Amino acid sequence: MALPLLMIVLGLIILVWSADIFVEGAAAIANHLGMSPLLIGMVVVGFGTSAPELSVSALSALQGNPGIALGNAYGSNITNIALILGVTALISPITVHSQVVKKELPILFSVTLLAIGQLHDGHLSRMDAVMELVVFIAVMAWMTFQGMKKNSADELEQEMEAELEAHAMSLYQASIWLIAGLIFLVISSRMLVWGAVTIAQDLGVSDLIIGLTIVAIGTSLPELASSIAAARKGEHDLAVGNIIGSNLFNTLAVVGLAGVIQPMAIPAEIISRDWPLMAILTLGLFAMGYARNCENGIINRLEGGILLAVYAGYTIYLINSVVS
Repeated sequence: MALPLLMIVLGLIILVWSADIFVEGAAAIANHLGMSPLLIGMVVVGFGTSAPELSVSALSALQGNPGIALGNAYGSNITNIALILGVTALISPITVHSQVVKKELPILFSVTLLAIGQLHDGHLSRMDAVMELVVFIAVMAWMTFQGMKKNSADELEQEMEAELEAHAMSLYQASIWLIAGLIFLVISSRMLVWGAVTIAQDLGVSDLIIGLTIVAIGTSLPELASSIAAARKGEHDLAVGNIIGSNLFNTLAVVGLAGVIQPMAIPAEIISRDWPLMAILTLGLFAMGYARNCENGIINRLEGGILLAVYAGYTIYLINSVVS
């Protein structure tokens, strides 16, 4: 038991570090190639922080552990909204100015509804997975179109531009960071999956529970770090945009890629427990983003506390389902 625990801890530490340098390297390269800060903020950063989920879920599917693959994707979505935005709002109430971010909210909710359409029959076929990847490509195309628009007044554009200036690096350094980040993402993912599967087998716990808890929290740590840092700098739109982009990526690309690698049976708990909570949280985020009939949606400290309470209750329920 000691060795698997050590692999999980070391895997998570390396995973967070490698995801951070991977995202910074990718953002810097995109900036050198002339990509607009708005497009970098919408696509590179939001989706780059989901690289841990992608690598872990793909590896889990290859090794025949679909519970970890699905639990990681949907558990990360729950963690992103309930835990990460909850903590972020407690640090600094979040005001959503960006019209681009607000346009992403209904897309995220629609994608969440698409997910249950793919899962309701209890099986994710390769065709279902391909459809998710096709939708993902369409969403990426829309985001690229939005990011290419000249919209210097959008707050997300301004916040991302400030971040790029603060973390400027040469193209050579950025390339090294990108490659190193990718290599260590793969290595740390193998460590994490091996440790998680071994512990699940030793304790007689399902892969799904491990994926929804330890793995989902671990792979969401890059989003937590970047969202807290953005909130402390007052870059609220970047914090929320990061979460929305990550959840879009998890729901479509992470699950889609895992399903293409290995079609899988869907545990009944995902349909009856985990997807409904993910949908409710996504709908709540949508409502808060357009709240109070004013120009700026606000997630205040009270709402942040409610989100954290929901996450704590959900986690306690998962733990009780194992020990009872």
